[in-house]
Order: sequence, then structure tokens, then C-alpha cells
Amino acid sequence: MRKPNRRILPTIIGVSVLTTLAANTAVLIARGHDGDPAPSPQEKRASYVAASGNTRLSPSAVAPLGKRLTPHVLVAAPSALPAATIAKIRGAKGVKGVEVVDAVQGMVAGKRVGLMGVDPSTFRNYTPKPTAQSDALWRNVAAGDVAISFTMGSDGGVKLGSQVPVGGKQHQSNLRVGAYATMGIGDVDAVISHATAQALGMPTGNAMLISVPKTRPAAFIKKLKKVLPKHAKAVAVNPQLDFPKAGSGNAPTAHGQVMTAAQVQTVIKAAYSRIGWPYVWGGESEAEGGYDCSGLMQYAFARAGIRLPRVAADQARVGWVIPYSKAVPGDMLIWANDPTAPGYISHIALYIGDGKMVVAPRTGLDVMIQNVYTRNLKGAVRVSPKLAARLAG
Repeated sequence: MRKPNRRILPTIIGVSVLTTLAANTAVLIARGHDGDPAPSPQEKRASYVAASGNTRLSPSAVAPLGKRLTPHVLVAAPSALPAATIAKIRGAKGVKGVEVVDAVQGMVAGKRVGLMGVDPSTFRNYTPKPTAQSDALWRNVAAGDVAISFTMGSDGGVKLGSQVPVGGKQHQSNLRVGAYATMGIGDVDAVISHATAQALGMPTGNAMLISVPKTRPAAFIKKLKKVLPKHAKAVAVNPQLDFPKAGSGNAPTAHGQVMTAAQVQTVIKAAYSRIGWPYVWGGESEAEGGYDCSGLMQYAFARAGIRLPRVAADQARVGWVIPYSKAVPGDMLIWANDPTAPGYISHIALYIGDGKMVVAPRTGLDVMIQNVYTRNLKGAVRVSPKLAARLAG
């Protein structure tokens, strides 16, 4: 579900700063963490993998969980942010917390993803509650492991406990996958410690998370531009998606607000044309040999002239979320399958009517027609071409 289309994180090889950030969230299932819900088959598989390994015999110490803060804005630059700038932002009106991190676009297990170097003792306070509470997870990160997103692990097939290459072309090391982990931060699919990041040649202190709970992120970012260094960029951390209550959610039907009948047919025809192609995590084109769930949606809607954001969590925002009972062919169906990030949209498919959908399921399976399953289903999205174009950037 992953290859981002917008980034602000610099590449680990130090070439350039890419201009904007994708919105997606990861999830953490640490090895040895026994508090994760696992009611669905997919979640049971994830929990089994999480419990199948052993935690380190001598894990590094981390501080206990402190007061949790929600990150609202992410700032990133090619090099270290000035201490004076960080201090000024910490003292700004409405700011409840600032966490300085190392952040790049790097390679993890052969995939280009958002990678952060963090202080496990303090960064944990800025992550979703199930992630923040897992002492085992943060001890593993402190000991030199990499924590990867739930989707990268479960859908992408990267095994918990396996050794994977992490870094860039100049600096790369094999690290153990010590946890599956969603950080709640767009475009971040992997987290390591500061020490590990430095060993890989990542920039030090070039990014920060800012918690401003009583200020609109857009308004705060506008003020930030006055104090940030020239090459620093700021974006809002992806907002929560508010779902309608059961039985509500009628979407507009007027021309121009939703797709035309011709567009719907084009989208469905395009999705059908990909049936039999392999699931490839991060895949969005023939060149990559296959598609993931959101890559398939992006491909199919593009054939009808509709631009979608790259990841499922963003695609869920391109129209009106309505109950599945009101879904019609051409709507997208959305699921929150991540067991440690309740409500986060991690899977998406195209509804074709009569209880059927075209979907790219997960690693090991091909794009196919499936019966719609309702476990963790959060509804249907009636796509607005105008809104989709605006969110696609």
C-alpha cells in the first residue's frame, strides 16, 4: 500500500530534499508483547509471528512511558535543524511538545520508505497508545533492531525476526526486524535508534514532530515558515478519518461532485485488466511487476482521469464515507485491519456490485475478484474527482 507520492524527507544518500510528504501510518507489534488484539485471521497471523521469536536476552533500557502527545506537524530539512530554531518553536504559543528526530527516505528490505532515527525513551510518547505502551518494542529498537510498519510486515511479507538490509547506497547494514509498528506519522514505515541512524550515515536532528493540539496545523505551519531555515519543509501529520454512524452517510449525486457513469465503467474495466497480476508491496505499475491495494486503486482511477493519493489512508479521504449497505459499483471499500492502530485505514478495494470486489490482497496472492468481507470494514468511499485531485497534490 505504500510507495509515497509526496515527501519532505531527504534521501539517505544525501542527494536532495523531496518536496512533500505522503500520509500513511504504520503499526507496532513487538516480539514478546502480549497485549495486542488478534481477532481476525490476518491479525492472528500477525500476532503469531510477533510471539514466535524471543526478545533480546539483554535488552537496552528505555524510560517508562510518559505523557502521550499527538504529533500534528512534521518538519524536515536536509541537515540538522538549528538549536535556536528548535528552542523558539518549543516556546511558541500552543506548542505542547517538540521531539527532534533523524529522518530520511531510505531503503529497508529492498523498499524505499520513510525511515526515522529516534530516542526510544522519548519518541514513544508521540506514537499511538498500543505502540507507546510496548516496552519490549522500544527496548528492541534501542538495542539496534528496526521496527517496521504492520503493512510492510503483514502485507509486504517482511518476517519478524528476520535480518534485512537498511540504509542507502553508501551506508547499509543488516538489521533484525524487532517489531511491527505503526507510528501514526505519514510516510514513516521504519524506525531505528539514533545510534543506529548515525552508523548508517543519516542526518542528525534534521526533523522534528510538533504537538499543537489547540491550533489548526495549516495555520501553525503558516507561522512556522517565518522561523524555519530556507530548505526546511513542514507538513501536517495525517488527520484522523471520521466515519459516519451506521445507517447514515448519503453521498451527493449531482454531476461534477461524483464520477460519471462512463468514468465508473472505465475504472472497473481498468481494475479487471490487472486481475492475475502479483501483489507487490509498494507496486503501482507494470514496471514494478505488480500492485498493492492502493496502487491498484491509483492505477484504475487514473485510467478514468482521476488522480488519487498514493496510500489507502489518504485514498479514504477522497470522497464521502458511507455505509457498505449504500455502496454502488465504482465505490472504494476501506478496512482498518491494523490491530494496534484502531481506525487507521490500511486496506482498500474496488466495489463492483453484488457483494464482489476487485482487490490486491497481500504478498503471495494475485489481484483477484473476492467476496466482500465485513470484518474491520469501515464503509465505502464515494469518490469526488475534484477532492481526489486536491489531495493527490
